[in-house]
Amino acid sequence: MYLFVINSGSSSIKYQLFRWPAEQPVCSGLVERIGLPEASITHNVFTSDAGPVIRRSLPLPDHEAGLREVVGLLTDPTEGVLHDPREIEVVGHRVVHGGEAFAATALITPAVKAEIKRLFSLAPLHNPANYLGIEVAENLFPQARQVAVFDTAFHQTLPPRAFRYALPASFYTEFGIRAYGFHGTSHQYVAAQAAAYLGNPAAKIITIHLGNGCSMAAVLGGKSVDTSMGFGPLSGLVMGTRSGDLDPSIIFHLINERGYEPAQVQNLLNKNSGMLGLTGFSDMRDITKALLAGDPAAALAYDLYAYRIQKYIGAYAAVLNGLDAVVFTAGVGENDALIRALVCRNLEFLGLHLDEARNEKRAKELREINQAEARVKILVVPTNEELAIARQCVALLQSV
Repeated sequence: MYLFVINSGSSSIKYQLFRWPAEQPVCSGLVERIGLPEASITHNVFTSDAGPVIRRSLPLPDHEAGLREVVGLLTDPTEGVLHDPREIEVVGHRVVHGGEAFAATALITPAVKAEIKRLFSLAPLHNPANYLGIEVAENLFPQARQVAVFDTAFHQTLPPRAFRYALPASFYTEFGIRAYGFHGTSHQYVAAQAAAYLGNPAAKIITIHLGNGCSMAAVLGGKSVDTSMGFGPLSGLVMGTRSGDLDPSIIFHLINERGYEPAQVQNLLNKNSGMLGLTGFSDMRDITKALLAGDPAAALAYDLYAYRIQKYIGAYAAVLNGLDAVVFTAGVGENDALIRALVCRNLEFLGLHLDEARNEKRAKELREINQAEARVKILVVPTNEELAIARQCVALLQSV
């Protein structure tokens, strides 16, 4: 069975094609800069001889044009892996926000699509792109079953004390204002990998997802019990362009005293803050170069970024009443040894003892970077959201 996983962003599409039950993808790729004059596609084919990497630059006005190019690559007479797109039986979609309606993966129906659309206001940068990906896939793969996997679903196990805000109850009951959490597919995947590695399904684990967007989760026995992102994906850690936690009074001050419009503040906090606001760069690789060149702004940004993570580690160790492992994942978490070192600094009292030599080594597999005798494991676990989505699709279809 061919299973195609689509992860649609506002201007990008990540994808992987699986020939299930094999969990190694047949091919994968990334479509970037959709809607801009010079879009690009990077397409990787995995065969016995490692296969070709195809790179193309071309204008792609919208997601449908991008997906049509991908279908053309999948069925290319020379480099393609399919004879016909109708060979794809299942299409799995990452959907960022499922609200309280979806605590699990769902077969996409008109009612499910209507609910995803209703939640546009809660994830205006993500759900519309996810919805568009579904509609395009329905046109391109009309014979396939379409499945939605929700980022928020993993965090539906949060207890009320963790997801409720101290607002009048009607704001929750009438408007749905609560903490939902995000990056759930990634947190669930790496927590399960870590628990299996530990041989302890009841493990107390803190997962740290560090990419352009960043979040943490406290995971107890495979269930999320707290997470750093809340009603939207703005709160919690310092991110590439998002501020993370701040005093809400700042928002009122900017509007009432400094003449900012609400839309300007929203843009400031989502797109011009975080590491970009602190350093002028949003990519950690650029910030690292600035740091090594002696830039004091980069040094402060690194320190602030790690300090915020440390505070959440302390809080979540209390929430979990102990700790078995801390897991770093996603682009920054998997590749930035300096960030990991700064985060683990001065946390020996929690049982975190970093092995500096292990931390500096690069690998594509799960690995320990703690000292051998350390009570708490410090793990680097590569995330694979597309594989996690594929597994959830199969589990759903086997149950219906």
